[in-house]
Amino acid sequence: MTGLARAVARRCVKVAPFKAQNMSNHSMVCRDGAEIGRAQYLQCQAAGVEASPLHNPVLLKPGSDRQAFVVLRGQPAGQLAAGEYATGRAHLAEAAFAAYDELSRTNDLVIVEGAGSPAEVNLRAGDYVNLGLARRFDLPVLLVGDIDRGGVLASLYGTWAIVDETDRAHLAAYVINKFRGDPDVLTPGLDIVTQRTGMPCLGVLPWLEDVWIDSEDALSVGRWRPTRDTGTARLTIAVVRFPRTSNATDVDALAAEPGVDVRVTADPDACRDADLVVLPGSRATVSDLEWLETRGLAEVVRQRAAARRPVLGICGGYEMLCTTIDDTIESGAGRIDGLGLLPGTVTFAAEKVLGRPVGTWEGHHVEGYEIHHGVVDDDGSFPGGAVRGQVWGSIWHGTMEQDGFRRAWLRQVAVAAGSEWVPDGSAPGFSARREGMIDLLADAVEEHLDVPAIMELAR
Repeated sequence: MTGLARAVARRCVKVAPFKAQNMSNHSMVCRDGAEIGRAQYLQCQAAGVEASPLHNPVLLKPGSDRQAFVVLRGQPAGQLAAGEYATGRAHLAEAAFAAYDELSRTNDLVIVEGAGSPAEVNLRAGDYVNLGLARRFDLPVLLVGDIDRGGVLASLYGTWAIVDETDRAHLAAYVINKFRGDPDVLTPGLDIVTQRTGMPCLGVLPWLEDVWIDSEDALSVGRWRPTRDTGTARLTIAVVRFPRTSNATDVDALAAEPGVDVRVTADPDACRDADLVVLPGSRATVSDLEWLETRGLAEVVRQRAAARRPVLGICGGYEMLCTTIDDTIESGAGRIDGLGLLPGTVTFAAEKVLGRPVGTWEGHHVEGYEIHHGVVDDDGSFPGGAVRGQVWGSIWHGTMEQDGFRRAWLRQVAVAAGSEWVPDGSAPGFSARREGMIDLLADAVEEHLDVPAIMELAR
């Protein structure tokens, strides 16, 4: 989707990405203060348009296995239980349809991303994301098969076979994604799928090793690729994998630094041995804090703080480091003890804080974004938070994307950890790496997909 948006934009077409509903705890705040999925924000960057809630009108943020928090047109809008998923979304559907209609009237082309699978016929009656949207606006559908997950030929044919005839009429073509190896080996299977379904194959995208920034898929968190090194000194970072991690993309910029090794883990020994431990954001702060205690990780964090070994908490992770958490909103737990490593009380409020704050740290410009119900009475000794010894906390997401701030702060961490690592000032900045990744995707789309045929489908 990101690569296709950039490839179409290169043709001077006014293109807009659209995803009616996203289910993800990785989100971003637009400049107008609205919250949307992180992936849709990246797609807007690829398309060269200002991101807004029109591009992702419904965002569902899982709070448990049976409940999700609803973000509607960029603002909090209650909760959705698992039992309501098929029957309780009529108002969400109308909001999504209205957003698509508005985008379609102001752009030459809208590229729609589905969610899950169009073959979920058990949910078809309430679907407004996949074939429900296609039927509503008479859209052609391009099936994308992820061969890395396995069973792609059966998946493509099975999708075509299981949907009803009216939905099937919208299935116009298909492509294969993440293929490794010789495409000629795959060709006989594709020929059979085309013969049986009548859908042409419009290309096979290869697996791309260097694509990992801003992933919305929890399965991709921690699959960073090595960066070029300028020496032998390393800095090791352990990122705690909470059950309800949110905005794990905060650590992408750390992993992009040459000589920095980032590992996502729930292993106490890995957290004990690392130069830096990061407690990332969480969609269920109190629940994940309890999990931290039961796994023995909380004690590791306390021991690190006592030994003046670096710890960083971001948003929910920062809240866990504070003295007290008063939460009658997210968990209903009331007043509980935090880890007590940073001063301040966290008070959860019904109104969500959404913003794009800016600040400075030791002469470096710092900006980020806020997405939280918990408000901390911090002292501002660190941007968006506080610092005591080698324990750092910030309610702001995205601060590590500023190259000067990130590198200066990591150097302090390295000194405290006894590492000889130093930042490589000649390495590309994080924004440049993100743009490079988008262009890499677009180049692959241009080379391996029949882009003119895809655009002709829309006509």
